[in-house]
Amino acid sequence: MKKKVRVGLIGYGKVAQLHAQAFGDISSGELVAVCGRNRERRNAFAAAWRLGSRNSPEEMAEQDGVEAVIVATPHPQHRDGAIAALEAGCHVLVEKPMALTTAQCDEMIAAADKAGKLLSVVSQRRWFPACARIKKAIQEGKIGKPGLLQLTILGWRDEAYYQSDPWRGKWDAEGGGILINQAPHQIDLMHWFMGPAEEIRGYWDNINHPYIEVDDSAVAAVRFKNGSMGSVLVSNSQKPGLYAKVHIHGSSGASLGVQTDGGAMFIAGMSNITEPPLNDLWTIPGEEKLLDTYRAEDAALFNRINARPGGAAVYFFALQLESFCSSVRNGLPLATSGSDGRETVRFFETLYRMGRAGGIAGMV
Repeated sequence: MKKKVRVGLIGYGKVAQLHAQAFGDISSGELVAVCGRNRERRNAFAAAWRLGSRNSPEEMAEQDGVEAVIVATPHPQHRDGAIAALEAGCHVLVEKPMALTTAQCDEMIAAADKAGKLLSVVSQRRWFPACARIKKAIQEGKIGKPGLLQLTILGWRDEAYYQSDPWRGKWDAEGGGILINQAPHQIDLMHWFMGPAEEIRGYWDNINHPYIEVDDSAVAAVRFKNGSMGSVLVSNSQKPGLYAKVHIHGSSGASLGVQTDGGAMFIAGMSNITEPPLNDLWTIPGEEKLLDTYRAEDAALFNRINARPGGAAVYFFALQLESFCSSVRNGLPLATSGSDGRETVRFFETLYRMGRAGGIAGMV
């Protein structure tokens, strides 16, 4: 039997707590160390989870035998943390977004190639059964060619959320607003279902959050490389939060949809997931009645896993961690690659540039 992958964390904040919890549910990896710049906070995290407390990925590799590293720092630090871990000889799983720019993503991918190590990005919503069903149906040609996508996030973030960490809501410390923080999950699903974007036209703004610098809302029209089209509307301006949905309409006339989030939106370390992720649209000929079955299955799973410590969030983190550690140990293809993460960054980087240019600019 192969030994568990020894994993270290860079970062000790709210999302790092979720990762630490999730390791209790996986069989292919174990969390053994944490590193970061704030010694007091790092030591407290290490003591709580019985980990080694180190100054760098190099120290985790040397002193704890760490083979893989999770980067769970604020967004502007992702690039440096990932490259340091790769140069220390570790595989890397980086929290979303992968980085702030495609140039940073390219540096990370090049560092992984040079080191001969895996580079993956956290995209745990791919493990929602409702999302996996859509991907499988598209691959099997059940809707014909995907022709039209609708991505909608109508959420809410209040002032207390932005005050919960000193880096939130600032261009230099967070890198952006909803496009860089909340929307990457659904943007990743968009590209997973439809492929990469060829052309984007869009805008972003701040509608009702005067206490932050960054965007709280954005809209875009998308033309994908496969010729299909999409519309994107994302916002943190709908109190107390409505839903996040991704809908796909095919050339056959059939439609598929997932509500990834419902009600008050999940905030790592601050709230729980309030509603199950579920299919809300399924019109494949002959399969229309499956929608009720799928919704019942999704609700039953959610009720079971959300009653456990850490709830549904930890459950889906664990599924991705299990997949990542299995790839490291067994040489399996990554479920989410650095190239996947780059595509999400390419999308929001382009949209930010377009907003500053009045909605018209070329793709990054």
